[in-house]
Amino acid sequence: METEQPLASYRRMPEAADRGAPHRATERGGASVTVLTALTALTERPVALCAAAVLRIGYGLLYLVFLLREFPHRNEIWGPGSPWTPELARQLFDQTGWVSFLTLSDSRPYFEVCYAAALLTSALFMLGWRTRVMSVLFAVVVASFHARAIFMTDGGDNLILLMAVYLVLTACGRRWSLDARRARQRTFTGRAGTKNRTAHPGPGPLRQQLNVSRRTVTAVLHNCGMCVIATQVCFLYGSAGLYKVQGGTWGDGTALHYVLNLDLFRPWPELSLLADEYPVPIALACYLTVLLQVAFPFVLFGRLKYPVLALLLVMHLGIAVFMGLPLFSGAMIVADAVFLPDRFYRHLGQVVRRTGRGLMPTGRRSTADGKPVPVPAQPAPSGR
Repeated sequence: METEQPLASYRRMPEAADRGAPHRATERGGASVTVLTALTALTERPVALCAAAVLRIGYGLLYLVFLLREFPHRNEIWGPGSPWTPELARQLFDQTGWVSFLTLSDSRPYFEVCYAAALLTSALFMLGWRTRVMSVLFAVVVASFHARAIFMTDGGDNLILLMAVYLVLTACGRRWSLDARRARQRTFTGRAGTKNRTAHPGPGPLRQQLNVSRRTVTAVLHNCGMCVIATQVCFLYGSAGLYKVQGGTWGDGTALHYVLNLDLFRPWPELSLLADEYPVPIALACYLTVLLQVAFPFVLFGRLKYPVLALLLVMHLGIAVFMGLPLFSGAMIVADAVFLPDRFYRHLGQVVRRTGRGLMPTGRRSTADGKPVPVPAQPAPSGR
């Protein structure tokens, strides 16, 4: 009897194992389905098209304003009249491997043509005209101007350069661009023409396969590019927060006090002195800055990211006003837009349209499809 009980228990063990096997198989099957779904989403359609359009518009506009702002000083910064002469820049390029089309000639007319081309390229990239070509040209322009005046750049210039290169991979012209408008017109024209044409054979199998391959490559490159942009921003915030944690001034809440008293970063000294008179809010701003930057990569997959992004917006606006770094602040604000979903931008567009219709005169209001609302007939005056 003593030997039969262990044997019975031993016999029941395979049965329990058999009952657990379907559960493990189900778990493995669920993981396989999740991976397959992720790969399908990666290859079938590009995601975050509205965010990519915001990045294109934001960085194109930012660099266009930057070039216009420095237009009176263009020769002293990037031209032949710069203290950092083209010859010195070419010698540095031989050591670092950088290149710039601005150093191909020391002629002033050549530089003026290049500057005008840079302004035109930034404007066309912002508007989304032939975006595939203009994105490459915009990246070349940003890299060339960055390399030409390498000792005058800051964090904002570095971020714009990285984003310009990453945006080459994305389909950033699918929304809110001249390319998107032209595609809609072509689709409408094609549908109208199809109704008036007789049946005709479609494209051959080879052409269909090429179209499918092109769409797949476009989707993969776009999605990978957007992932790289988001990862770059996460690394930027995380590393900045961890670097601040190591400093004693951020730990005791006095870092912003010293920043407000630096003459190099005081465009409005009176405003800086006024803010420095409140040490408790300054210390709280120090701690909140470190907390936001360190926690930023961990709040991106929940609703908590919206208040965090709003606080970061306020922080960058403060940097632009108090420290006089509008280019850096603008580059960071545009980069944060990559984390907002497309439904946010669609809802924002609907709110803007409703607000615009509400502000229009009563006789000029229009419906959702853009047609004017007919004004009801008014009764004639009674004469009494």
